[in-house]
Amino acid sequence: MESSLRVRRLNEVPSATDFASRIESENVPAVFSGCVTDWKAFSNWNPCNGGLDYLQVPLQFSAFIGLCKKRMHHSEDGSGVESDRHGLLESSSEYDSKPYEDAPQQIYLAQIPIINTETEERVQLGSLREDIQTPVFLEDKVIVSINLWMNNAQARSSTHYDPHHNLLCVVSGGKQVVLWPPSASPMLYPRPIYGEASNHSSVPLENPNFSNYPRAQCLMQHSQKLTLQPGDALFIPEGWFHQVDSDDLTIAVNFWWRSNVALNMSEHMDAYYLRIILRRLTDREMDRVLPVPSLSEMENMKKHTGIVLKKGQVDHNDNALDQACERKDLKGKEVEQRFMSHVLEPLAVLALHELISLVHGHVNAAEQRQPVQSASTTASAANVKDECIKVVRPGSFSLEDDPVAKIFWTLHPITLKNVFLAMVNSFPRTLEALILNLLSPVGAEVLTRKFEGMDQLITEEERNNFYKAFYGAFDDQFAAMDAILNGKEVFAQQAYKNVLDKYLGVDWSGPKPGV
Repeated sequence: MESSLRVRRLNEVPSATDFASRIESENVPAVFSGCVTDWKAFSNWNPCNGGLDYLQVPLQFSAFIGLCKKRMHHSEDGSGVESDRHGLLESSSEYDSKPYEDAPQQIYLAQIPIINTETEERVQLGSLREDIQTPVFLEDKVIVSINLWMNNAQARSSTHYDPHHNLLCVVSGGKQVVLWPPSASPMLYPRPIYGEASNHSSVPLENPNFSNYPRAQCLMQHSQKLTLQPGDALFIPEGWFHQVDSDDLTIAVNFWWRSNVALNMSEHMDAYYLRIILRRLTDREMDRVLPVPSLSEMENMKKHTGIVLKKGQVDHNDNALDQACERKDLKGKEVEQRFMSHVLEPLAVLALHELISLVHGHVNAAEQRQPVQSASTTASAANVKDECIKVVRPGSFSLEDDPVAKIFWTLHPITLKNVFLAMVNSFPRTLEALILNLLSPVGAEVLTRKFEGMDQLITEEERNNFYKAFYGAFDDQFAAMDAILNGKEVFAQQAYKNVLDKYLGVDWSGPKPGV
């Protein structure tokens, strides 16, 4: 968990100004110890001080209080109460006494409104409002609702987030809260955005199935756990996932209010905001697949790559490599290869040999599938383009699974430029097969990033000369450009699909015809 997202515990209640500037604006949870100890409710509702008698008001709510008294009585005399049946009474339930004759012994009154300005829903417990004081730091907020939460036995909420800022105040009992920032959404597998419970997680935290929810294995590493005592208040910013465990006979009140972000979002800008946010998340997903390595990580990658390349290293005089793609006389290439070996740095030589070896191996595999009938250069090149077997697995979106992309990624842009120029001079058909047949979407993204880095390090004349030589090695220069640009676009599209799945719970298979 990033230090900037750590929950703070404050022993003093902040002013409205301090709360707005130092806490609410950062969208990070905070606990205010003893925040509600001066409420009438803090003493009047306490079950240990006759609070259940006080709450047995002339409403259908009294039936539930009767069950609480029954449980409390059995707990005190040690007889216990069976609680193998579970129930949840929402604010829309009709509380008349008759159904409680056979009611489950464990009941959770969830979100029973004391005040509600957002809907015309009947306020059932408005008479309790005088026992509650709005904390001073919320006095200038647009309060949406104030609600009662009460359980007669231990209870657990589902993992969810709220669409408003939330202040959860414990009047009696205790709560254990687990929190996750919005950035942890992918690991919580939020339900589809179009569903009725779109703000809930799909993962059963008590017994998660990691086969169905593999990202959830890292879930608890991104969580924070805290305990709320009577009198404590917890600020839960909008969008933060939370799961709440409540002790026996816990009574709490929460305040929901609209955040400044929500209040300042104009409806006519929603489409723009949506595009901006999706773009940011997509860029972040692409950077997740291709993170910028530190200097130490780059050195380790080079060492690891050097070991890998040496294992698959080919002999300097193996002229058959380009023969597999070109089918033409390579007289004099041995001299050029020896020259290149002296000009290129060792890592570049190893990378060159491994790239050639990858192409050579897969061209041979293609030719075994469909033997070449003509020895001409054109026929051989066509066979390579039509039959070459991809190095990467279909649908792969990982640098680790892509040997070509991984080699590109470990090389400095200038080193990669020199490798390509060596291929242009000595193995043009191999370069053509590499780009047209073995370049995956990940590889295309890596390649364009390396090109962008190279452009910043060389002069305009050097850039022009390089790209003229590079694309000049292809029979069809536009095909090479299309292979790189199309691959880059497919990479971005896959990142976008991942964003929809991780953050919105939407399985997107691409644009539909006519839509």
